[in-house]
Amino acid sequence: MVGALARDLVGTWRLLSRIDRDPSDAPVDERSLGSDPLALLFFDAAGNFAAQFMRRDRSAAAAAPEFTAQNNTTAVGGYDAYFGTYEVDEASGDVHTDLVAALSPSHVGATLIRNMKVEDGKLLIRLTTTTPDNMPVNRTLTWERAG
Repeated sequence: MVGALARDLVGTWRLLSRIDRDPSDAPVDERSLGSDPLALLFFDAAGNFAAQFMRRDRSAAAAAPEFTAQNNTTAVGGYDAYFGTYEVDEASGDVHTDLVAALSPSHVGATLIRNMKVEDGKLLIRLTTTTPDNMPVNRTLTWERAG
């Protein structure tokens, strides 16, 4: 039986906001994709997903260092993309994404865990990752349905 979250995830989502905060709740500037990237996220009912992120001003991406953050993928030249399969833990709201393919070769085969909920027609995704200097960051992404 498909639960409410698994059912509600299905569709195409457009990124509205991407906010990073340090442990003291202060905003953190994200250098590889910027704080306001363009992004689409897709989930289908068969358990497949895909995500694409692009820095709005890719001319500035050349200077952005590539680094591998904890519990996250790596943007290359101001762009990040990956796809694979997903499973939903309805009790916790955690979604486990298994990356079948990724722009960054080191992430192929990785499993990432994101806490998700659909509320008032918006998809909220929360995760903990790190900055290039290994500082913990709490990231919240807010999405709207694109179609």
